[in-house]
Amino acid sequence: MTSRRSFLSLLGKSSVFAFLPFPIQHFLNEQTGKEGNQIEAIEILKLSGTYNGSNFQYQAQPLHLYTEHRPEPYREENKKSNPWKMTHHYLRIRTKEGLEGIYGYIDPEAINPVMDQLRDFLIGQDALAVEQIWDKMYRKNRHARAGHFMMAISAIDNTLWDLRAKKFGVPVYQLLGGQEVSSVPVYGSCLGYTVEKGKAGPRAKALFDAGFTHQKWFLANGIGQGTKGLQENIELVKELREAVGWEAELMFDAFMSWNLPYATSWAKAVEQYSPAWIEEAFPTDRMEEFKSLAEKTTIPVATGEHFYNRWEVMPFLKTKAIQVVQADPEWCGGVSELVKICHLASAFGARVFPHGHNLHAAMHVVASQSPAVCPRAEYLINHVPSKMHFQKNPPLTENGQLPMTTKPGFGIEFDESKVEKMEVG
Repeated sequence: MTSRRSFLSLLGKSSVFAFLPFPIQHFLNEQTGKEGNQIEAIEILKLSGTYNGSNFQYQAQPLHLYTEHRPEPYREENKKSNPWKMTHHYLRIRTKEGLEGIYGYIDPEAINPVMDQLRDFLIGQDALAVEQIWDKMYRKNRHARAGHFMMAISAIDNTLWDLRAKKFGVPVYQLLGGQEVSSVPVYGSCLGYTVEKGKAGPRAKALFDAGFTHQKWFLANGIGQGTKGLQENIELVKELREAVGWEAELMFDAFMSWNLPYATSWAKAVEQYSPAWIEEAFPTDRMEEFKSLAEKTTIPVATGEHFYNRWEVMPFLKTKAIQVVQADPEWCGGVSELVKICHLASAFGARVFPHGHNLHAAMHVVASQSPAVCPRAEYLINHVPSKMHFQKNPPLTENGQLPMTTKPGFGIEFDESKVEKMEVG
């Protein structure tokens, strides 16, 4: 029987894991501090091979404001399939007892901060000290709150969650407190599908019939294309809604390419078609514009893939500038920070749909949280296969249900038949 003193001691120790379910706090506390858990090696794995890809429909970009940087209108008949040499980087962390964590692929921009500024600092640290390692990395550099350094923190944090879950022989989402599930629902991100008039609707209907009942479409026009482009953006919404009916949820992404008058005009014209949200109408640093748009429309306003931590999320929630948070665990601080952002969002009645730049960390966090907060993950239909190219049994779906691994950690393994060369850095 646990004594009162040891129980109080456990409560005191558990504060560093306070964002985790209590049983998980207990397990980690029991293991933290043991010599075998010390980080011994941090390596970059560079995988190379050949991938057969295609050119896709572009989305609106902020730079398209300038005529010379604006692409010609996309035509599906010009779509080409070409093989190219692909290189992905993965992060591997090993402890003294030989336990390994692997995560990737990671952004190339994260590699230098990981290897040049954080590697030596982390050698000898306790790999299970979830909160302390994150806090130490965050305090290590004056620029840690954003950008490439935060991307490096994210990569390390995600890799360490793979390692920790392997330590206890469970998938990451179960270590985070999620119950055992066979799949996670996703919304289909339609980046790459043509938005040509008369072609987008049939594609949306086919995806809906296959099981993608929630779809996000990417608007091709920004303020540089003027009123003609605005009208095309409006007509796309109408075509998609008529194609899929009212059972489907349709979301739209403008990727920071609009201003407030443009976004307001679009929103007023398409409210009748009930979009589930309008995403990133403005750059993330324009909080007042998000707030103004939210006040002018009934369409939920979304942003967050370029949030770098919980402190950036807070003012957007407090001012009711957004109703949907799209923080990305590849960029916002990893699994550890995304879980905290979920808790923060729940206090304001907001929902979190993690951005799907990559997939493993996001889907495991979604599987661990209440569906009231995290209803589903994002799945980039045209891009996930290339992102997972070097992985054995990657999480892929054609029906909107993403299979969850039963293996410890994230279940990342390499497919030797696709890896032509691996270099260890």
